[in-house]
Amino acid sequence: MSQEIKEQVKEAYTRVANSGAGCGCGPTSCGSPAQDWTLSESYSKVDGYEAEADYALGCGIPTEHANIKKGNTVLDLGSGAGNDVFVARSIVGETGHVIGVDMTEAMIEKANDNKQKLGYDNVDFILGEIEALPLKENSIDVAVSNCVLNLVPDKKKAYEEVYRVLKSGGHFSMSDIVLQGDLPRGIMNAAEMYAGCISGALQQEDYIQAIKDAGFKNIRITKEKVVEMPDDVLLNYVNSQELETFKASNNAVISLGVYAEK
Repeated sequence: MSQEIKEQVKEAYTRVANSGAGCGCGPTSCGSPAQDWTLSESYSKVDGYEAEADYALGCGIPTEHANIKKGNTVLDLGSGAGNDVFVARSIVGETGHVIGVDMTEAMIEKANDNKQKLGYDNVDFILGEIEALPLKENSIDVAVSNCVLNLVPDKKKAYEEVYRVLKSGGHFSMSDIVLQGDLPRGIMNAAEMYAGCISGALQQEDYIQAIKDAGFKNIRITKEKVVEMPDDVLLNYVNSQELETFKASNNAVISLGVYAEK
């Protein structure tokens, strides 16, 4: 099942890379009726931002709270076309190093095209999976990720891998989607929802527990925002009665920012 999920995610993000525009880390994948809805935040005033590398696939700006320093080695998990990598590179400067890891070949190709255009020699994009990072242990100062951990079937293994590659005293800053309560079954069962970051989400308490179980400490929430999903989007997956029940409940999709240290 986990391999099937990975293939669905790869297919969705390959379509994004090949189309040259993102559909957002929301409850849709490319080609769906509501692909213009997105959870992404504007990077337009962020130093190092490169519009060609931004496919609007995130749900935050993880570098904001990442405490990246000049000269750091930074890892971006699920780096896509390089958006957060290039932002991190503007912070670490010429003496730092930024590595992007992504499991989608088409995204790695786009990221390397962008790198070549920009002429950066301290940025690398590596094909690989977060559950088996192709990196040495204790080699990374700071890890960031933008709405990607939801797409990883084995989140426990993913956090263990992040812990492994971070240096002692290193830390991570993640933007992600979590759940409070249960989403309607129609949404949870939609494969394209998984590629859009929502149906793969953990309950918020389970998400934090997975981080603790990997060994991280000094965990703090840097952002917690209820995601208001448009009715016309949800009605693609549930009927009107199910929608009313959901809206009347305390169940919610949360855009979460988390910081933690090794």
